[in-house]
Amino acid sequence: METATVSIQSLCANVGRVITGKDASIRLVVRAMLARGHILLEDLPGVGKTVLARALARSISCQFRRIQCTPDLLPVDITGYVDPRTREFVPGPVFAQIVLADELNRATPRTQSALLEAMGEGQVTVEGVTRSLPDPFLVIATQNPIEHRGVNDLPEAQLDRFTILLSLGYPDRGDESRVLRSRTERDPLATLQPVMDDAQFLELTRQVLQVRIEESLLGYIVDLIRATRSSQLLATGASPRCALQWMRLAQASALTQGRAYVIPDDVKALAVPVLAHRVFPAAYPADSVSMTEWKRRCVQQIIATVSLPES
Repeated sequence: METATVSIQSLCANVGRVITGKDASIRLVVRAMLARGHILLEDLPGVGKTVLARALARSISCQFRRIQCTPDLLPVDITGYVDPRTREFVPGPVFAQIVLADELNRATPRTQSALLEAMGEGQVTVEGVTRSLPDPFLVIATQNPIEHRGVNDLPEAQLDRFTILLSLGYPDRGDESRVLRSRTERDPLATLQPVMDDAQFLELTRQVLQVRIEESLLGYIVDLIRATRSSQLLATGASPRCALQWMRLAQASALTQGRAYVIPDDVKALAVPVLAHRVFPAAYPADSVSMTEWKRRCVQQIIATVSLPES
């Protein structure tokens, strides 16, 4: 357990050499990866979403591919295709261990759906033949805020496959100054070295499964999920898939903090990043806040109504 925690801290610190002043965000993304979850980064352009994905891939020495999503991107540009002349399969960029789907919501809904089977089952079916994807397989997708022009809302089925939604936000003045100083001569990403390989990373994901979670905390997760379904604030609540991913993420959170057991705060602290992209408000005051922020506020109000389990 101690060795695993040290390895995870080393991974977070390594990524922190490139992403300045976002330690909490880095820890959350690493926890989602350890839980074998996919990550959705929503923010304005230029705040480091793509750099974060690249730094994570380099830090665990995984095969990395980037997909630049545009309105003319086709599903076969993601999954691959069968060459009509040779009848041989030409794999698409989804056949990598870490896939960055950049600006996913600029692709058409039909193209977005090409990732559904890959994210849900770790496989791709092309012309009736199913092919397994590498292990580990993680999707890190970025999207612009839905209020921006030229974007398509991600379908509910796809949103539900992302374990967390995270926004990096702008750095404060001190961090932004440090970013500039660190890049006066060279880009830190260009010299970033791995701290582990894919086999070591997979071993950490197996140790996540050994973290103990009491029956009372499983009941707490269920109560929180059911509260989203019955709340008048929401038109649509969270799914059973969400509950499963939330449980695994809580186990990963405990492991990163050096514990072999989950505590209530592990579960509660994850509520907003786990739920905010999966629920849909019954009403939305469009003139006051963004849709994402409104969802976060709704989640916070709902979580406050559910009692913590007795220790």
